[in-house]
Amino acid sequence: MAVACGGSQSESEGPAPKGTKVEGDLTLVYLGTAEQQKAWNALFGLFKEDYPDVNLDANGIPAENWAAFFDTVSTQIAGGKVPDVVQVATEGQRLFASRNLAEPIDEYIERDRDELEEFFDDIHPNLIEWNKRYSSPDENTYYLPGEFNTMCIWYNTKMFREAGVDEPADDWTWEEFSSAAGKLANPGERVFGMYVEPAYFAGIMPWLLTNGASTLNADWTKATVSSPQAVEAFDFARSLVEQGISPEPGGTFDPYSVTAQGQLAMFGGGRWPVIDMRNLNFVDEMKIVPYPQNEEKGSPVGWNAYPIMRESQNKEAAWAFVKFIASEKASEYFARQGGTIVPPRKSVAMSDAFLANAPEGSEKLYEALDYSTPIPSPEEGSVIEREIIDTFTQILAGSVDTEAALQELDQKIQSEL
Repeated sequence: MAVACGGSQSESEGPAPKGTKVEGDLTLVYLGTAEQQKAWNALFGLFKEDYPDVNLDANGIPAENWAAFFDTVSTQIAGGKVPDVVQVATEGQRLFASRNLAEPIDEYIERDRDELEEFFDDIHPNLIEWNKRYSSPDENTYYLPGEFNTMCIWYNTKMFREAGVDEPADDWTWEEFSSAAGKLANPGERVFGMYVEPAYFAGIMPWLLTNGASTLNADWTKATVSSPQAVEAFDFARSLVEQGISPEPGGTFDPYSVTAQGQLAMFGGGRWPVIDMRNLNFVDEMKIVPYPQNEEKGSPVGWNAYPIMRESQNKEAAWAFVKFIASEKASEYFARQGGTIVPPRKSVAMSDAFLANAPEGSEKLYEALDYSTPIPSPEEGSVIEREIIDTFTQILAGSVDTEAALQELDQKIQSEL
């Protein structure tokens, strides 16, 4: 592999002098499906415009979730195939840093502070604080906080209108939500008021957080999934299935096409549903609103980062890509074409680049940073996530007693911690 500056960069060298030419080979691994490949390739083309002497080899892994993505990347690394940069969501940031896979970037930030000042001025202070608090196991900085997702309710205005149901307000309650969803559902005709997804970020955490609960405590050291508030949240989710408001778990259910067909009134989502709704020509019939609350407003949040791998032989090119992905140009591109994430820059998230050709209320995904909670992601997160999803699926199916199942899950999580 060719390297910047014409020589080998060891772990101890640190950043090259400011102004050093950036060149050579650079490998990147990211989570990307075949449908997203075109958008990613165009982004890499923008990077090449800024750094024509860098030969970027980018490889997308079409994993179903971050846990599966990390499993694949870990296997590749164990086999000696170490990329220069990896896209890492919140769920894997602590893991990558604690395993000594990521390079600290404090010296790079200090060297280029004047260049990065406008980036830090343009992103939500909570992203800065969360990145510092949760993404590092020590006092070092390993990541710049990047694009993120929060959770809101996407709702079908056409179904609300035709059923004579008032559209929700930003401060609506579980009771108001349940009443509206019940009026919109017709289980005998396979028409549903809400889709409760058996997923950690998208299906479990919003109900926990809006009831003042979570799976772990604030510093991710103790399981809290069997608290009374958590039991109540899981029971509420189960009640939506029991009433026929949400479909039973299992099988194949495409909430986006079903919504466009007029058979689903609401589903939870971050930014990612927008591509499907555009493809279905249904954007104008959708609106976005915060999740209903029982105890408080709540949403999980997870953000991307692009660590320089410690074994990278071209750290200057890797750092150049990290800065590029944080640039206004890349942020605007993600907003217009990427579709699946919220840009970290407020100026972009509140601009037409993000809000055009998107449901009314899309700005609420950024505003949710005011009250969001980082998705609990300890080093053992991938194992814990699978156990949580398995238990939640059983609860939704009504095959276990909620309180007993959550007490058992609590013990499993604690043993992993």
